Amino acid sequence: MFTGIVEEMGTVRTAEDAREETRHLRVEAALASGCAIGGSVAVNGACLTVVSREGRTLGFDLGPETLRRTTLGDLRPGDRVNLERPLRLGGELGGHLVLGHVDGVGTITDVERDTAARVRIALPSADLESLVIPKGSVAVDGISLTVAEIGEMAFEVMLIPHTLAVTTLGQAAVGRRVNLEMDVLGKFVQRSLFLGGGLRPPSEPPPRRAPAKPALEQPVRTRSERGTP
Repeated sequence: MFTGIVEEMGTVRTAEDAREETRHLRVEAALASGCAIGGSVAVNGACLTVVSREGRTLGFDLGPETLRRTTLGDLRPGDRVNLERPLRLGGELGGHLVLGHVDGVGTITDVERDTAARVRIALPSADLESLVIPKGSVAVDGISLTVAEIGEMAFEVMLIPHTLAVTTLGQAAVGRRVNLEMDVLGKFVQRSLFLGGGLRPPSEPPPRRAPAKPALEQPVRTRSERGTP
């Protein structure tokens, strides 16, 4: 588990195809000395297992699911990546609870820069829309951010100068793809409501209602038919 507070930007040294639809990624970073083989590191928000360590360089294997659901397959030598080691029990939770399980890949559609920056991100699918709430938390490329505004199938975040300086979003540009992880608490609530029958999955169309049947006309009965004296 992570917090969305980036420790360091690493540099991709190699990104090569490996066996059976996998890629091998090597990232250079100072925090490598504190990582053990078999341990976990969040790379642009995706939880990866360290499979090798040589000096300041960590090696990761990217499987088919990771390549399909994240942007890590797009990385090339020289690219910068956000890195975070797992949260230690009793450690400071500076951002929000981040699992490192990417829910989808969003696309930056607008960037307004001044001292800070305002970034608009399009959601990849409707099933994530209900998990974005005003002033709620979202992890973008592993960075814990607060939702500043919500639009149709999109949301906006504000980036302070510090975030621009120490994360890859300092190079945010229109068209760039980013890993998104929605707030895990919201996902648990949505799932609980669905299993309890109080909510349908956002991607599922509402059930069709059967047309109401017209009321049957009752025949008018005379007093003699009713047996009234």
